[in-house]
Amino acid sequence: MNFEEKTLESELIYNGKILKVYKDSVEISDGHKSFREVVRHSGGVVVVAFKNENTILMVKQFRYPLGKTMLELPAGKLEKDENPLLAAKRELEEETGYCANTWKSLGFINTSPGYSDEKLYLYLAQDLHYTNCHPDEGEIIQSFEYNINDVLKMIIKNEINDAKTLCVVAKCILEGVIKYDKNDCH
Repeated sequence: MNFEEKTLESELIYNGKILKVYKDSVEISDGHKSFREVVRHSGGVVVVAFKNENTILMVKQFRYPLGKTMLELPAGKLEKDENPLLAAKRELEEETGYCANTWKSLGFINTSPGYSDEKLYLYLAQDLHYTNCHPDEGEIIQSFEYNINDVLKMIIKNEINDAKTLCVVAKCILEGVIKYDKNDCH
């Protein structure tokens, strides 16, 4: 079965600093016409940074669209044409003050493919050393160290519900990076 859709026309309806929104006229695979509203975003990076095999770095910050403070893995937006690994290194240091000697790509995720082209690159950082925390202007953020079992407990209790954090933790479990005792997580 053919699922492809053909763009007939694309109209920029919002051009912001972080994202652009387009309204596209499309022809769907059965020949009918429809429209799609599409958010274009430069993408970003997410870092799971291990201080040791049981301790990871997390950050807390207020998330304005949700009106609440959230606990998340360090992450940030890609600058135009920026290399994702360099962005991950920059974001880890900006948000936590740590640099890592060992880096591994964990792939990427498409955050909301129903309406956005945002792609987040996922990284594992190990062999950390502290330098200095220096968040972006306008960013109020604090880093914390958490035992991985405590993070898993918070995920199970729905206290951590940030999608990018959940995806990276799941990838780490599936790849054997995070080893845990199921009994310790309840």
